[in-house]
Amino acid sequence: MSTRTVDWTALRRREEEPAGAGLRERKKRQLRQRLSDTATEMFLERGFDAVRVAEIAEACGVSEKTVFNHFPTKESLVLDLGETTLDSLRTVLSDPDRSPVEAVLEILSAELAAITSWLAAQEDPAEAKAALLRFAALTRSTPSLRAYHHDMADRQVAVATEILVHRTGAAPDAPEPRIAAAALLALWPLQFQSLHRHLDRTKTPEQLYDAVNGDVRRAARLLDTGLGSLETAHRGQLPR
Repeated sequence: MSTRTVDWTALRRREEEPAGAGLRERKKRQLRQRLSDTATEMFLERGFDAVRVAEIAEACGVSEKTVFNHFPTKESLVLDLGETTLDSLRTVLSDPDRSPVEAVLEILSAELAAITSWLAAQEDPAEAKAALLRFAALTRSTPSLRAYHHDMADRQVAVATEILVHRTGAAPDAPEPRIAAAALLALWPLQFQSLHRHLDRTKTPEQLYDAVNGDVRRAARLLDTGLGSLETAHRGQLPR
């Protein structure tokens, strides 16, 4: 049984794919997934720092340059979800028909559904859950992966801030969009903490989704009231 990594690239919204990409785009995505799968398996077996990118390339039958054409850094081979989240923020959070909280809940729900759907497709759910826990442990125990994750979180907050500035008409240096963006992005670590907490319990993938999604939505309700004033906050109308 091969426990494959989650296909984060499949989360990309269809309308974002280049027109006419077709077979070429599918092959590109398949190669990205193979590179990420192979790298993750090697990192989990030997440790992140012990594996060279050249070894990953050789195992996949491609050049080291090809690996870096698909992944800008070694860290992004296993933490590619951050880029997918950035793409989703640019599209979904920018939609004026959704509130900021509704937008991020839609993104989080899609990302969680990808994980639980992957779990449901595995032959051995217990081993699949253990693989996710090992992956989380790898990220926590590797300084360069932790640093990459923190840098990506900062980029996500910056993108969300820019979007909220545009949505509200606030000044670029206004504090309200920044704190709102930071609060919204705090739902991501909360989701992964909840996932980690519920993974070691006897739950079906569907029950796991419901439990984690419920935790996230409870936290989001706390944000919703405060963010409701964001439209007027930049005009100096915050409640005193």
